[in-house]
Amino acid sequence: MTRAARLHADGLTRCPWPGDDPLYVTYHDTEWGVPEYDDRALFEKLILDGFQAGLSWITILRKRDNFRRAFDDFQPEKIARYSDKKIHALMDDTGIVRNRAKIEGTINSAKSYLKIMEQGPGFSALLWDFMDGKPKINQFKTTASVPASTPLSVKISKDLISRGFKFVGPTIVYAFMQATGMVNDHLVTCHCHDTCSHLKRRPRLKAK
Repeated sequence: MTRAARLHADGLTRCPWPGDDPLYVTYHDTEWGVPEYDDRALFEKLILDGFQAGLSWITILRKRDNFRRAFDDFQPEKIARYSDKKIHALMDDTGIVRNRAKIEGTINSAKSYLKIMEQGPGFSALLWDFMDGKPKINQFKTTASVPASTPLSVKISKDLISRGFKFVGPTIVYAFMQATGMVNDHLVTCHCHDTCSHLKRRPRLKAK
């Protein structure tokens, strides 16, 4: 369906996808498309995008606080050490998406993250290097123009999979890139497009 940006009651024009849901509108206005350079925050968003697969993002957003509680605020150092007992506890937790493959995938991804942090450039530096350190500003006018994946998301997906990450297919990775501001996919008439376009600071280099 081709959908253009929509004028809201507060006088602001927004992308159509958050509708009138206050939680979704706040997420759209304050998080989606804002460049994220923090290693742990990027890890959290990638994991949550993986859990979203097959579901709507608003479902995950409504459960995000529960996810943070259940997964120790997405601290990879803790998640990498999860035991079978912890996995069983998570499978019994009605506050999150109870999918054993995704839970076990999160543990594998945490271990892969730690390797990158210990042996490589750092997670943020690894990801933003694909973008030469700055967001790609797109100029889409309708949602129909926005791709589900791109050659770059395919490339990043392959890299992450080769490092042991799970649930990081090209479509999930592109949704992650949109959410973390690696690409600015706010429609050009959305009030956030211009705001996010000016948030181009380069990531802080990881100390050697």
